[in-house]
Amino acid sequence: MLTAFARAFKTPDLRKKLLFTLGIIVLFRLGAHVPIPGVSYQNVQICVNQAQSGNNLMGLVNLFSGGALLQITIFALGIMPYITASIILQLLTVVIPRLEALKKEGQSGTAKITQYTRYLTVALAILQGTGLVATARSGALFQGCPVATEIVPDQSIFVTATMVITMTAGTAMVMWLGELITDRGIGNGMSILMFISIAAGFVSALWAIKLQGKIADGWVEFGIVILVGLAMVALVVFVEQAQRRIPVQYAKRMIGRRSYGGTSTYIPLKVNQAGVIPVIFASSLLFIPMLIVQFSGGQSDWATWIQKHFVDGKPIYIATYFLLIVFFAFFYVAISFNPDEVADNMKKYGGFIPGIRAGRPTAEYLSYVLNRITWPGSLYLGLIALVPTMALAGFGANQNFPFGGTSILIIVGVGLETVKQIESQLQQRNYEGFLR
Repeated sequence: MLTAFARAFKTPDLRKKLLFTLGIIVLFRLGAHVPIPGVSYQNVQICVNQAQSGNNLMGLVNLFSGGALLQITIFALGIMPYITASIILQLLTVVIPRLEALKKEGQSGTAKITQYTRYLTVALAILQGTGLVATARSGALFQGCPVATEIVPDQSIFVTATMVITMTAGTAMVMWLGELITDRGIGNGMSILMFISIAAGFVSALWAIKLQGKIADGWVEFGIVILVGLAMVALVVFVEQAQRRIPVQYAKRMIGRRSYGGTSTYIPLKVNQAGVIPVIFASSLLFIPMLIVQFSGGQSDWATWIQKHFVDGKPIYIATYFLLIVFFAFFYVAISFNPDEVADNMKKYGGFIPGIRAGRPTAEYLSYVLNRITWPGSLYLGLIALVPTMALAGFGANQNFPFGGTSILIIVGVGLETVKQIESQLQQRNYEGFLR
């Protein structure tokens, strides 16, 4: 990977793209430290340093914002509204015929869906910004902090509206920065910003584990976390690269005096076809009960039961989290990969799987193979997501464990895709393969 980056910096146009991407990243990280108007910066720092914030409720959004959420900065919402809007549009594409028709129109239809995604992102940013401001004003954002209710000193309507508008504008700017990276930089812009947001908290999380450790001033716990993290990175790389290749052959066709077709290819079905989406879905659903309890006051019997059992480390929470991840893995694969459509396209262009008849038998075979490989993929996602809760809990590495769950999946996945894109662009400019 380091060799690919070194060679990229020696290529003038790639060097410009990399420097442009680095400039956008610096701007993005600066915005994550600029507080919005109306917030008492001193009180926020007091509460953040006490580390008593509601991680169970805001942990996922804070992760995707690079810690900007709890700092209540202009990029506090980060790219989470865009991710949510993209997922919603992708799900609605299966349900609404108009969106499905747009998806099949090619580049023009994709541009229209992207425009809808931007509008929905702004709407979700307004909604989430309003919720964040209301949570900060009530003191629920930092439970246990003595100055939690003084984070927003002036609670007038004008100040509240200014805070919501500022965070919405910050989300729109983050979305624009991501599109700039996609157009003029290296890699997918939103994925790069997501990568940077998560990686920004790695060093502090590792050092916190060392400070919380008790054996040899915390160095033993620190070393164990590093070893476990390296093992998990190797596992994620292995599974993310694993795929089932279904061979496909195309019959020869005579058009005039020329012969077309007769080629052999394959359909790559990844073991983890759903990616990180099931983990995000499951985490979001598990936040809902605690959110309801927090805004209802938490005095009733059902609220007490939820507060007791739906927290990290409890058996009911772990079992529910795992089952939701498995369910959403199958659900997302079912809506993102249509065996009938693939079989019809193969039949239309004269393609077939050796030993399988074209048409309905091909669709049934693809569905059978997809279900078989989704099982290990969903179990793998559940295992990775539960590592922060179950592994090394005795070493102070539960919620601060950086090598687990959504973070490691996104970091490894984005890193692999970015390096692949750099290498593919390098191969277009270097042809010394046969000469060396």
